[in-house]
Formats: sequence, structure tokens, C-alpha cells
Amino acid sequence: MSIGDIWDLTILDPLINGMIWLSSILFNNFGLTVIVLTAVIFAVMYPLTMKQMRAAKAMQELQPKLQALQKKYAKDRQKLAQEQMQLMRESGASATGCLVPMVIQMPIWIALYQAIIRVLAVTPEDFLSLSRHLYDWSVVYETLPLNSTFLWIDLSTPDYILALLVGAVMLLQQKMTTPQSADPKVAAQGKMMLFMMPAMFVFISITFPAGLALYWLTSSILRVVVQFFATGPGELKPWFQGLMSRLERDRGYKDRVLKNEKSPEPATPKVVVEQAEEIVNEGNRGKGADGGRGGSPRPGTTKNQPGRGGDRRRKRR
Repeated sequence: MSIGDIWDLTILDPLINGMIWLSSILFNNFGLTVIVLTAVIFAVMYPLTMKQMRAAKAMQELQPKLQALQKKYAKDRQKLAQEQMQLMRESGASATGCLVPMVIQMPIWIALYQAIIRVLAVTPEDFLSLSRHLYDWSVVYETLPLNSTFLWIDLSTPDYILALLVGAVMLLQQKMTTPQSADPKVAAQGKMMLFMMPAMFVFISITFPAGLALYWLTSSILRVVVQFFATGPGELKPWFQGLMSRLERDRGYKDRVLKNEKSPEPATPKVVVEQAEEIVNEGNRGKGADGGRGGSPRPGTTKNQPGRGGDRRRKRR
């Protein structure tokens, strides 16, 4: 028995038949089948995924110290290796902590990819190839051929909108996991990888059937969500802060506009009106007193001192 036969017997055949059986439960909707099966496999692999993410986060935090050691022991490779191993032992980080979970998960993801490609059989040759992997279950033959329509997408043909969604989510994921570096060469390489991986998957998505793109989109969304709650937003933190501050400014502006629209026109204060009425009344009383009372003092005189007119009358007498 060859390695290919062992692969088909232990991994690929169970996955293909399980996918067909799950599709019979989910109303013969292959799109829902891909999403649910991807989520189930992701949940099974969750402990390994978390271990990989935490190990990668620890290695990112050690990068400044590792770069400092590389500058310090640039001419002594043996001393550099010793110091790096000591630093990793003290921090508890390990490069194998990132690789081992990924190596374990890779066969499952490759088998899921192959199962999606084979189940979406559209030609007689594809059905003949698929028949070699089918179990002798009645539900399997009753469900085939699968309905490849999901929303607006024909999962048996490429879809450009779905491919762009795959690229956008992968760009988000790459931005979360790509650390900033003070070294210009490392920063340039990180920036190149930031856009290269999403662009590559967009190209593959518009080449292969859309069912594969749906699988990549689902798994990428799940990884972004788990990455966010496990290690935080990472390099997306400035984006989130700018977005939240902008939303708060827009919300405050809208609140002020609504408040101004709902508030009535400001009324004239009652106190000011009363004071103005008192001033007018006092002025009217002063005018009436000057016209009706002859004993009131004239300008330039007081009550006890006569004016100039009285002095002149006394001199004439």
C-alpha cells in the first residue's frame, strides 16, 4: 500500500463522505456545509491554534532583544547562538512552538482542500474520480450531485467578489500578526509579505472553484477573531483607535446638532424685562413731579438756598 493510498484511506475518504453526509443534513446546501465543516475542524484544532498564536506572540516580543544580540555578537556566531538559546529559555519562548502546531494542522487543511475540489464534481471524469472515495452509504448516493449554489455564488466556478473578500480578510490577518521593526530591511520585508500573501490568495481564488475561496474566507475570519481575543489587535491597534476617535467625534457632532434642533428659541429673561419697566416708570414719575410741584428746586438751587432769580428780586426792593 502506497503513501497515497494510506492518505486516502485515513484522511481524505472520511472527510469526503462526512462532507456529503453533512450536506444532506444542511438542506443540500454545499456552502453551509463548507462553513460548518471548516468551523468544526477549527474548533477541534483550537488548542493547537492557540498554542501557535501565543508562541508567535512571544517570539515577536523577543525580536528587539534578539536584534540587539545580533548587533552585539555580530562577529562571534557561537556566542550569539548561546546567548539566543539562553534568552529563549529565560522567556519560555521557542521557535518550535510556532512550527509544530502548524505542521500538525497542515494535513487536515490540505485534506479539506482536496475534499472540496473532489466533491464539486461537474464533469463525468470528476464523478468517476469521486466514486473511488465514496462509502457504500445510501445517503451518499442520494445526496449526489451536490447543489453548488450558495447565495449569489456558484461554488463550482471562480467568483471575483469572493476572491476580493478573501484578500481583504487575509490582509487584516497579516496586519495583526506582522510586527513593526526598527531595521529598515526587516520592515521592508514585512511590508512586502503584508501584501504578497493576500495577493497570492486572491490570484488562487480566481483560478480555482469558489468553494475553495469560501473555505479560505471562513477559516481566515475565524483566525482573525481568535487572534483578536488571544493576543489583542496587534498592529491594528492604531487603526482601531483612529476609527473609534472618529466615531466619537461624529457622534458628538450629531448630538450637538440634534440638541440645537430640539431646543426652543431662547426667551427674553424675566428679570431684564422687570428692570427695564422699573427704569421707565421712575423716569415718568420724575417728569410728573417737575411739572406739578412749584417748590421743587430749580437747576442750580437747593431747598434751603435760593437761586439767582431770588437774589435779583431782593436787590430791586
